[in-house]
Amino acid sequence: MISENSHPAFQRLSLQQIQKLHDAALEILERTGVRLHHQPAINILKKAGADISEGNRVRIPAKLVENALNTVPKQLTLYNRNGEPAIPIGGHRTFFGTGSDCLNILDHRTGERRKPTLSDVIDGMTLCDALPNIDFVMCMFLPVDVPTMVADRYQMYAMLNYTSKPIMYVTTDLAGCMDAVEMAQAVVGGAQVLRERPLAGCYINVTNAMQHNEEALQKLLYLSEKGLPTTYIPVALGGATAPITIAGNMAIWHAGCIVGLVLSQLNRPGSPFITSGWGASALDMRTTVSPYTEPEKQFIAQELAHYNHLPMFAFGGFSDSKVADQQAGIEAALTLMTNILAGSHLVHDIGYLESGLTGSLVQVLICNEIIDWIKTSLAEVEINDQTLALDIIDEVGPDGDFLNTDHTLKHFRSRWYPTLIERGNHAQWLEYGGKDLGQRAAEQVDKLLNDHQPETLPQDIQKRLQEIIQIAAEKHN
Repeated sequence: MISENSHPAFQRLSLQQIQKLHDAALEILERTGVRLHHQPAINILKKAGADISEGNRVRIPAKLVENALNTVPKQLTLYNRNGEPAIPIGGHRTFFGTGSDCLNILDHRTGERRKPTLSDVIDGMTLCDALPNIDFVMCMFLPVDVPTMVADRYQMYAMLNYTSKPIMYVTTDLAGCMDAVEMAQAVVGGAQVLRERPLAGCYINVTNAMQHNEEALQKLLYLSEKGLPTTYIPVALGGATAPITIAGNMAIWHAGCIVGLVLSQLNRPGSPFITSGWGASALDMRTTVSPYTEPEKQFIAQELAHYNHLPMFAFGGFSDSKVADQQAGIEAALTLMTNILAGSHLVHDIGYLESGLTGSLVQVLICNEIIDWIKTSLAEVEINDQTLALDIIDEVGPDGDFLNTDHTLKHFRSRWYPTLIERGNHAQWLEYGGKDLGQRAAEQVDKLLNDHQPETLPQDIQKRLQEIIQIAAEKHN
């Protein structure tokens, strides 16, 4: 199967299996229902014909899902800070970005696992701004040197100021979400500009597929009313908040995503909505950790998203390893490859280690190279008279070589040359210090942080963003 951008695509489930999963999610919503902990959201669903019982148990009929799928945009575009289209979400096009809010950082200079600071967030944005295969950014780290309740505003400031790439942001509560929108509006030139050329989308985490917390619902209604893009991603841990089986887990996860879809479209038909491109996570019953890189859940959520023609927020480029070692490289490469083959749209969490608890700039750099390798391996092959070189082959004949031909001189740059992966012989490797991949990556991170200067915002815009942060900080004092 070939996708629309000529990359090979893999489909794991049959159409009948995908339909059965989707129908199972509809049955969960209509038969079992979910609990919503926000009265305005309940009121919207009740008015549309949903069944309300026990105060906040909501059963959603399938016709509301069908209506929502008819009004939701099937594609959307994220823009960069200069108002230029940067990420056309749809089809089988895949884009990559970092994750958010890691509680620890693996310091590339010392190897120490420590608590991150705001300067680490700035370093992360600077590095991402320099890397060609990082298409969008998230804040990466949760800084401990700023007030906790307004840390999201400091993160948003760093993302807006130290890169021009599109942003996916996370906020603690509705007030933080509103401030993030105000900051983005200040950067692009107003509410209408932001709606027409969105620079940023909000990543909304939901308590679980059956329990929808107030903060998530508040943000969903606020952003859909403004016509701004948002994800709506429930947690569904197999063996804990969802069945342990892949099918049951995925069905309940998908049902939770549909709740957000229906509400967004009832609140404002046509508002941009991004569904989950992963699901069926589970507790490892040996460790009680929720691993990121389980093989059994791969491809399924993406195929559901494609089935419903929905933009999706996926994840990859991470590892359950505690350091940027061989396991980290293997798991990052496998999850990046599966996402590209699945046609995931926005792939976040690049650089995550320790099942999402620790972030690493070294791992981000390694993933940047892996992505480049994968893209090259799947690129269209140019086959024509010039590349077949039949005349050159005949001229050189069976006894010559191609090293000194004009054809080699003209075309050798068409082959892929790594910037991080080492290809020399053993003597050459020793000559350059005999360093392993992690050591080379750490040196490159330092070099990029020293050499790359992001284009920062004008002083008046920076001042306005700082005023928004200050007002929020005073409210929480």
